[in-house]
Amino acid sequence: MSEKVETKKAPAAIGPYSQAVCVGNFVFTSGQIPLNPETGVIEGKDITEQAHRVCKNLEAVLTKAGSSTKKAVKTVCFLSDMSDFGAFNEVYAQYFTEKPARSCVAVKELPKGALVEVEVIAER
Repeated sequence: MSEKVETKKAPAAIGPYSQAVCVGNFVFTSGQIPLNPETGVIEGKDITEQAHRVCKNLEAVLTKAGSSTKKAVKTVCFLSDMSDFGAFNEVYAQYFTEKPARSCVAVKELPKGALVEVEVIAER
């Protein structure tokens, strides 16, 4: 049986999906882009600012689910430009200190023109 996760401390879903779903001892987040949860507008003009917002959104969802970035076991990261890889890694490393497994790919385009999107699988 699954449990849907919803918090106002992270942006509301902009489509037909949940912020996260918990199954057993795991939480699966939807991809988070750098939307400010209060305004619904992209926050940050560069990859560093946007990556911080994404990670804060993920922290809020994971906390609501009874988890944290320290309990992440796998992340999937999408960048709109792979030249942002180094700067993104600097921010990412501040939040995902336990170094979960990860994939990071460049994509043609992200929702609302975001520079980054990250999804997480974590233990609860």
